Amino acid sequence: MAQEHIRRWVIGDVEVFRIVEIFREQIDPQFMFPDCTPEIVQRHEWLKPLHATADGEIILAFQAFAVRAGDRRIMIDTCIGNDKYRFAPIFHMRHGDFLSDLASAGFAPEEVDTVLCTHLHLDHVGWNTRLIDGRWTPTFPNARYLLSKVELEFIRNLVGTPHAEVDHLSDSLQPIFDAGLADFVESDHRVCDSLWLEPTPGHTPGHVSVRISSQGQNAVITGDVMHHPLQCAEPWLRNRFCNDHDHSRATRLAFLERYQDSDVMVIGSHFAEPTAGWIRREGDRWRLCHD
Repeated sequence: MAQEHIRRWVIGDVEVFRIVEIFREQIDPQFMFPDCTPEIVQRHEWLKPLHATADGEIILAFQAFAVRAGDRRIMIDTCIGNDKYRFAPIFHMRHGDFLSDLASAGFAPEEVDTVLCTHLHLDHVGWNTRLIDGRWTPTFPNARYLLSKVELEFIRNLVGTPHAEVDHLSDSLQPIFDAGLADFVESDHRVCDSLWLEPTPGHTPGHVSVRISSQGQNAVITGDVMHHPLQCAEPWLRNRFCNDHDHSRATRLAFLERYQDSDVMVIGSHFAEPTAGWIRREGDRWRLCHD
């Protein structure tokens, strides 16, 4: 088990475990944010060294979250997956330890009762399935996979177009339907008393964040409403991977205003270690604070 890949938070009676596939990936900020430069990153000193390098590269993680809420065992996003053909080299034909890390955190795949993904991009649905005897098989055979019709239609319409990253519908989504494990839900669906979906569209049409509240304590798992803490300081930055830039920007600004200076812990789906923090307003910008 890669101990650094697992982090645990307690929100009242709810436990959240982070399971990382790619721990600290350093990239040129322009790869994700076409209008950004290393100099823009460098002017926000608070990003270093956790979220940016001294020369202005940004640091990302690719991770999923396992939630224990009473007798419920819930997966939020399922990351990249093993053995899958992908165009991006860091995603292609992986052979990582995600499932053993998940089991070490106390989540055997057969014990998970619910899988939900903040959206259906390939790096959030990969472990929906795994390759067994040459066939893509649901990784969590006793779970209901909660899906948005809007989001699914969006992904289906992308397949075969120049905008498609790869046909991950066939290896990560269709086997769930074939097994009869999928349920369609609304974007504000309540999964249990302490956990519900919050609509945050823009990155994709059916994108959601996940709210957790228990015993007076609160958290939100962002999904891709933000990919990096830089977007607190520069929320208007255009993201190469957003479907609707204007809608995504408006949703992100609303998200920042909603959670600024509150007690809601923000757990970033792509935020590098330590992954969680609190949004604090600083003039006309925001900052992610870790204490």
